[in-house]
Amino acid sequence: MENTPGSAAWRKEKRQALIENRQAIPVAARLAADAQLAERLDEMVQDVSGKTISLYWPFRGEPDLRKWAAACQERGARLALPVVVAKATPLEFRRWQPGDKLEKGVWNIPVPPEGAEVVLPDIVLSPVVGLDAQNYRLGYGGGFFDRTLAALRDKGVKARAIGVGYAHQRMDTIHPHEFDIPMDDAILIET
Repeated sequence: MENTPGSAAWRKEKRQALIENRQAIPVAARLAADAQLAERLDEMVQDVSGKTISLYWPFRGEPDLRKWAAACQERGARLALPVVVAKATPLEFRRWQPGDKLEKGVWNIPVPPEGAEVVLPDIVLSPVVGLDAQNYRLGYGGGFFDRTLAALRDKGVKARAIGVGYAHQRMDTIHPHEFDIPMDDAILIET
């Protein structure tokens, strides 16, 4: 496998290094950065009443925004979690609120069980492995978020995609491919 900028091997190498760096962030620094992310999100999205926000269950050192999401729910937002339903397909967004029963999904990430209400989000929070200057997101390599954003747009749903992460995840470019979709907004916080 050739390791040229933008190739699968290059992305795999970058992904591994960025995830290792993120997991090495001390817990106290991560918690402080997550609080700053929550403040910045409040400034960015402002009135959440009546909106559906898709967050994610934190995995491998990703920012934990569940407290922020619970506060948004108290201000009238509905919450959802993304669910992988099949390989190489868009994610499904299932309604969720703190305290709801969850089951193990792909990579043992907790997800709402089958049968939970499927919703279309107004705001999609997407954790980044890497993020470039044009807001293209380097993820885990499955293409789920890109397929999902494309499918939502095909349905006429313009969900606001916000990439979230830590400043060390900033990259000059991910060398986007034709199927990569940039985030509408992004917040990367120093740790």
